Amino acid sequence: MAKQKLFRYAEVGNLDNVVELDPRYKGRWASDFFGNSKPITLELACGKGNYTLELARRHPDRNLIGVDIKGERIFVGAREGLAEGLKNAGFLRAQIEDLGYFFEPGEITEIWITFPDPYLRKPSKRLTSPRFLKIYSELLPNGGLVHLKTDDPDLHEYTLRNIEKYGLEIVSNNPDIYASEPDGSDIYIQTFYEGKHLADGRTIRHICFRVIPNTPYD
Repeated sequence: MAKQKLFRYAEVGNLDNVVELDPRYKGRWASDFFGNSKPITLELACGKGNYTLELARRHPDRNLIGVDIKGERIFVGAREGLAEGLKNAGFLRAQIEDLGYFFEPGEITEIWITFPDPYLRKPSKRLTSPRFLKIYSELLPNGGLVHLKTDDPDLHEYTLRNIEKYGLEIVSNNPDIYASEPDGSDIYIQTFYEGKHLADGRTIRHICFRVIPNTPYD
C-alpha cells in the first residue's frame, strides 16, 4: 500500500490533466488548459475527485478543476478522467489558501466544498472561515456561488453564522438533503465518504450562498 501511494505521488505530475504547484495557467485556464471559453467550477479538497468528475460528466458546458494538496488522491481521479476522455475535467495540486497564486480574480464562477475536515479545534482552518471567504470573494465575480456539503452539524452552523455576520446571500439551506426524495440535482452526487456517512446514519447538509467582493472579512 505504501509503495502504491508513493508511485501515485510520483506519477501524478506526469498526467496531462494535472497541474502541480505551477501558476502558468493563471488567468488562462479556460483558453490554454482546456482550450475553450467555458466557465470554471472548482471542487476544493477534492480528494479522489468524485464530484469533479461527475460534475464534468453532467455539465459539458463547464470546465471543472479539482483542487487538493495530496497528489496520491488526485492521481486516482485524474487517471479516471483521462480514461473516460473527459476533456472538461482537470486537477490542480495546491494548498487552498494559495488559490490566488493560481487564478486571477473573477476567473472562477462557482465553488464546491464537499465534506471538508471540520477542524473543530482550529476554526481558522475551516474552509468557510473568514480567511477563506475572503479568498473566494476575490476569485468569484459578483454573484458567484459557493456550495458546502457536510455531515458535520457544527460546521453547518458555523458557516451559517459567518454568512449572517458578513451579510452574504443564502441561495438555499437544506439541513437534511435526504429528508425528501433525491431529485437528481447536483447536491445528490455522492462521494465515497458520503456513502459511508449515510451507511452510518449521518445527516447530510447542504448550503449554497453568494460571496460579496470587497467585504472586510476579519
